[in-house]
Amino acid sequence: MHDHPLERWRHEHDFLGADHEKNERRTRLVIALTLVMMVAEIAAGLLTGSMALLADGWHMATHAGALALSAAAYAYARRHARSSRYVFGTGKVGDLAGFASAVLLAAIAGLIGFESIQHLLARSAIRFDEAILVAIVGLGVNLASALILGAGSGHGHGHGHGHGHEGETHHDHVHADHNLRSAYMHVLADALTSVFAIAALLAGKFLGWAWTDPVCGLVGALVILRWSLGLARDAGAVLLDAERDSELAERIRARLEETHGDRVTDLHVWRVGPGRFAAIASLVSDDARAPEHYKERLTDIACLAHVTLEVNPCPGEHSLVAERS
Repeated sequence: MHDHPLERWRHEHDFLGADHEKNERRTRLVIALTLVMMVAEIAAGLLTGSMALLADGWHMATHAGALALSAAAYAYARRHARSSRYVFGTGKVGDLAGFASAVLLAAIAGLIGFESIQHLLARSAIRFDEAILVAIVGLGVNLASALILGAGSGHGHGHGHGHGHEGETHHDHVHADHNLRSAYMHVLADALTSVFAIAALLAGKFLGWAWTDPVCGLVGALVILRWSLGLARDAGAVLLDAERDSELAERIRARLEETHGDRVTDLHVWRVGPGRFAAIASLVSDDARAPEHYKERLTDIACLAHVTLEVNPCPGEHSLVAERS
C-alpha cells in the first residue's frame, strides 16, 4: 500500500523539548518527595500539638499542588503533541503552566509576607526546638528536590548563558523549559525560606532576637516575589509570541540575503517550544527560486523547527528595499 502523494510534503508539529520526558519524570519524583514530607509533618504536628510542624506541612501542600500542575502540563503536552487541534503543537503548554505557577508563587510570597508582618506586630511565642527541626528536615528535602530538578534545568533562575545548537551563545530564557523552571523555583523558594528560618530561629533561641524570624520571612518573601515576576515575564513573552532572540533573527536574515539580489522584506521568529523556533519570511529576489532553495540555506540552524517562506520575483526591487530600510 503506497502513501498518499501529499504525505511527503506534510510534517509533524511536535515541538516539545528534547528532555521533555526526563523532566516529567524528575517532576513526578519531586512531587513524591514533597508529599511524603507533607504527610510526615502534618502527622507529627497532630501527634505533638506543634503548630510549626502543621503550618510547614500545609505550606508543603501548596508547593505539591504547584508541582502537580507542572507534571500535568508535561503529560498533557506529550499526549496531544501531534493533535491537529493545536496549530503549532503543544510546546507552549509548559510556558502556560510556568506562567500560572509564577502567579501562584507570587501569591505564596504575599502570604509569607503577610504572616511575617503579623508575627512581627504580635510578637508571637515561638517553639524554637520544634521549628528548627522542621526547618532543617524541610531544607534537606528541598535541596534534594532542587538537585533533581536542577539537573534538567541546567541553571538557577534563568540568569547566565547557555550554548545553542550551533555553538553560539544565547540567553538561557530563550531555550529554557519554563515549566521545569517554575517547579525548580518552588522547591528553591522553600529551601530559601528554610535557610532564613534556621538562621532566624538560631538567633532567636541563643541571642533572644525573636524579631529576626518575621524579618527574615519578609526578606524571603521579597526574593521569592522577584523570582516569580521574572518567571512570569519570560513565560508571558513566549505566550505572546514576543521575539526574544534577535541574534537568531539576524542570522536567519543574513542567510536568506546571502545572494546580492535577495532581500528580506518581512521576518517573524518566535518560540514554539523549549529551544524550538518557527519562522515566517517574505523576500524579493532579482532571480527568484523555489522556496526550497532558500530553506536549504537555513538547514544547519537546528533550533528552527518550522519555516515558511514567500518568494516574490521583483527584478531590481531589492535595491529599493535596501534604501528604505
